[in-house]
Amino acid sequence: MIQLPLTNQDILQHLEENIPPLLNSGERILAIIPDRTRNAPIPVIFPALNHIAAQAGCHLDYLIALGTHPPLDETEIGSLVGCSMAEIRQVYPRLKIMNHNWADPAQLVSLGVIPAAEVEEFSGGLMRQEIPVTINKFALEYDRLLICAPVFPHEVAGFSGGAKYLFPGIAGEEIIHLTHWLGALSTSMHTIGVQDTPVRRIIQAAARMVHVPVVNVAFCMEGHETIAVYIGDLEQTWQQAVKLSSEINIRRVPRQYSSVLSQPAALYDEMWTAAKAMYKLESIVRDGGELIIYAPQIKEFSLTHGKLIQEVGYHCRDYFLKQWDRYSAYPLGVLAHSTHLKGAGCFENGIEKSRINVILATAIPKDICGKVNLGYLNPSLIKFEDWKHPEDNDSLYVPNAGETLYQYYPL
Repeated sequence: MIQLPLTNQDILQHLEENIPPLLNSGERILAIIPDRTRNAPIPVIFPALNHIAAQAGCHLDYLIALGTHPPLDETEIGSLVGCSMAEIRQVYPRLKIMNHNWADPAQLVSLGVIPAAEVEEFSGGLMRQEIPVTINKFALEYDRLLICAPVFPHEVAGFSGGAKYLFPGIAGEEIIHLTHWLGALSTSMHTIGVQDTPVRRIIQAAARMVHVPVVNVAFCMEGHETIAVYIGDLEQTWQQAVKLSSEINIRRVPRQYSSVLSQPAALYDEMWTAAKAMYKLESIVRDGGELIIYAPQIKEFSLTHGKLIQEVGYHCRDYFLKQWDRYSAYPLGVLAHSTHLKGAGCFENGIEKSRINVILATAIPKDICGKVNLGYLNPSLIKFEDWKHPEDNDSLYVPNAGETLYQYYPL
């Protein structure tokens, strides 16, 4: 089914018709928005939301749902919302735009715990331990939360969006690390593009502990184009967006390839997020094949976790599980990222065998790639003309990788 993109006017009309009835005059509202690693029409909706709030007699501030991503500086925030901080201070002098800081205890508040027995039930037995639920304290200091975020297939939760912008979006490190590790235990191949997953159940349980009313504005995106917007109840609108995202953001492929060249979208500037170019294509690479991530602009594994990643390296899930005494002290989110980029594999008799070979064609040097157990290819040696006819040479080139999920569905 072909979906035509919404115009900016269409988007604004949706906001103006559907948000005001959900607000009460005099409320303090906190809008939770994605950072610059997600395509969403934030510059379009930013002035509209400010106008709607003012017309309703409400005060509106913003919190950027960073998870563990690096904080945005003022220039980056201006780019995110489509308005410089100087303009914001002039036009909206009382408005605040804040970075979430997952590692600052002073910015967090505890909501309690999800008991181990519930975690075991939600995870289908993959995990049995209680999960402390912490969230940015600002979320509890407002009268209403307004989540404005896109919905895409996601390697940890199944689909992004909705309550995921609370946990892990503005959460503390315990629930961030534990949910990401639970996603690794499930494996990305069995999680991504699935609506009901162990991690999503944990997220929903945590969200039920937040007693501030939430309005969800869920966007379905195709690249930079907004295809649909759903406004209202947190869970209902997320489910509507998942249904459409399953149609427009999942490409079912009837064959596998021996070699895939994946070029991450320009919005990813570190391997922590650019690794989506692997997650979203893993299943269409045949056993023993290779996936090349072509991103010559990327110089870092992660600005936040880079040192730990270089210590741990990239390995399959069982490599860690069968050497747990050696790796259990590392942050679980780092181990999860490691397994997601490395992909499926096994570890038997001290030997790790990956299903596919992941190769970086980035600015990360060859010796560093080898140290972390990844392949290396000089990006200047890639000739794109060699990738033009996949039906002839069993290879596939995927530009702007990271949001569309390619899934192998044999005929």
